[in-house]
Amino acid sequence: MGVLNVEKPAFMDIEELNIFEAAVGRFFDDHATPADVQRWRDNGVVDRKLWNIAGEAGLLGVSLPEEYGGSGGDFRHEVVIMEQMGLKGVEGFGITLHNAIVAPYINHYGSEEQKQRWLPRIISGELVTAIAMTEPGAGSDLQGVKTTAKKDGNHYVINGQKTFITNGQTANLICVVCKTDPTLGSKGTSLIMVETDEVEGFERGRNLHKVGQESQDTSELFFNDVRVPTSNLLGAEEGKGFVQLMQQLPQERLIIAIQGLAMIERALQVTIDYVKDRKAFGQRIIDFQNTQFKLAEAKTEATVAKVFVNHCTDLLMAGKLDAATASMAKYWVSDLQCKIVDECLQLFGGYGYMTEYPIGQMYKDARIQRIYGGANEIMKVLIARTL
Repeated sequence: MGVLNVEKPAFMDIEELNIFEAAVGRFFDDHATPADVQRWRDNGVVDRKLWNIAGEAGLLGVSLPEEYGGSGGDFRHEVVIMEQMGLKGVEGFGITLHNAIVAPYINHYGSEEQKQRWLPRIISGELVTAIAMTEPGAGSDLQGVKTTAKKDGNHYVINGQKTFITNGQTANLICVVCKTDPTLGSKGTSLIMVETDEVEGFERGRNLHKVGQESQDTSELFFNDVRVPTSNLLGAEEGKGFVQLMQQLPQERLIIAIQGLAMIERALQVTIDYVKDRKAFGQRIIDFQNTQFKLAEAKTEATVAKVFVNHCTDLLMAGKLDAATASMAKYWVSDLQCKIVDECLQLFGGYGYMTEYPIGQMYKDARIQRIYGGANEIMKVLIARTL
């Protein structure tokens, strides 16, 4: 049941998912050991071979249809992967972006030819995906994207710069958010797939040095007269990109909440273990009333968050998760994640500030959750529109 004593909701507590959960846990125990994670941090990127191993193990494209080589699962399987990664401290592996963010764009909006061309290779790990939204002058404001894709015969010519792109050093299939008609604002936005191994003019910039999440390759990308076939457009016509993004953002924001909650649970577990063992002034840290109260508050707030996230997941599975509710989950859990991790670090004392202790690494890794996927201030704007 875990540190929060919250039973699995009925839609998650089924035999097939429980078996899958055990298999995913074993996979990360075998292939994402603490030594592996440290090596990824040192290198600034997860080993490329892990993608192929994950593909062989059936973890890539787990919610994609069987006809393309997927497992035929659904979002619940992605939840299992996210939870196991969070609980086990697996950092930097961009499988959730690959599985539950980029692949659904192709599955939902791609033509049959596009699905046949890309999905099997996404599932095998031959292709690693990324989505290129953010630009130096456009973050949460996606309408401000400046990257252009101009039609030239049966090709688009893409020009622009992207930044903060997850999987940026590794990805070889990138969903690029660009303007096919800059005069139409959001209605001129389109999504175009770029196979980086097949084009000229594509360049990767720096693997950006971040406050945390050092093992996740996060990069600048440059498109300099990159020519791709017009058949790489996602959707039957141009100008649908902004709508496509808005339709998928509730799931993407719920993902951030699920990941944040998994870290909260891990932070509480390692902290409870520590304060039961560590002594000061002749007694265990857990025996101080301040410690008990701090952890009681954290457990209560985390329990509320978990129940709400389970509710949101249930709504998503039923096709009922709206943008405002997803925004509530994203902003509330990510704020709470930073708060609880900070409180837990305090209970470690000086050791908490050492990155060899998991709580110190979590403190660094948590901060971005309040920014990406739409800054929390934007989440509040979306929620306020429902008032």
